[in-house]
Amino acid sequence: MKGTRVMAAVVVAAGLSAPLAAQWGPHTSGKVPLTSDGEPDLDAPAPRTADGRPDFTGVWRGGGAFGGGAPQTPGPGEGPPVAGFRDAAANIEGGAPLTPEGAALLAEREARNSADNPEAHCLPMGLLQFHTQGAPRKFVQTPDLLIILYEASSGIRQIFTDGRSLPEDDPHPWWYGYSVGRWEGDELVVETAGLRDDGWLDIIGTPRTDAARITERFRRPSYGRMEIDVTIDDPKAYTRPWTVRVNQRIMPDEELIEFICLENQRFGPQ
Repeated sequence: MKGTRVMAAVVVAAGLSAPLAAQWGPHTSGKVPLTSDGEPDLDAPAPRTADGRPDFTGVWRGGGAFGGGAPQTPGPGEGPPVAGFRDAAANIEGGAPLTPEGAALLAEREARNSADNPEAHCLPMGLLQFHTQGAPRKFVQTPDLLIILYEASSGIRQIFTDGRSLPEDDPHPWWYGYSVGRWEGDELVVETAGLRDDGWLDIIGTPRTDAARITERFRRPSYGRMEIDVTIDDPKAYTRPWTVRVNQRIMPDEELIEFICLENQRFGPQ
């Protein structure tokens, strides 16, 4: 029963994306492209930085089950399957390619009804769970650094685009790992390593170990859309790398709210 309550808390918290009482009111920037009737033009070309790169700056919301409609799997040749919110590999034929060790860990987590999911205990979520989680996130892009501010759990992530390499001297493992990005045309390719060994990719507990290397490909095909293809390469948990897509949509007149998870956390150790 306790595990059920914790699972419910994770899902409810993930679905909340609007404050119960107003904080920052709606404010549309003068930079937002408008249609002829004065509405934000989500199909307008993506903005670009001074050096011609796509600019991801803005407040975004995940496009999964809690982000505006159930995820749809692309047709043949249209890209990888869309990541599920509860189960990141839900749209992959046959599911995630788990090793015996990975399958055992997932079964153990599911048997406890996801009671140990970090989000249920106000700890940082995994990168893929952050991408599919329904609460907004703000991208702040500079020439040398992309910062992602997650409303959920007040998460902060840094992606360095200044030419540095990932640390190779046995770095201290981090919740979010170490991330560096490079441009391939209009696509920002981000490599992340140096992660903790007890990671969760989603609500049910699809595993991610310290051997993982995560590759994200960020694209902004229009003003209102972002696509992120996420590849999980983790030989401890999976027999081969696997890829899913996360869709994001812009929130042109919204801001993040203050979310201090521990302020209302009522679940102790299980």
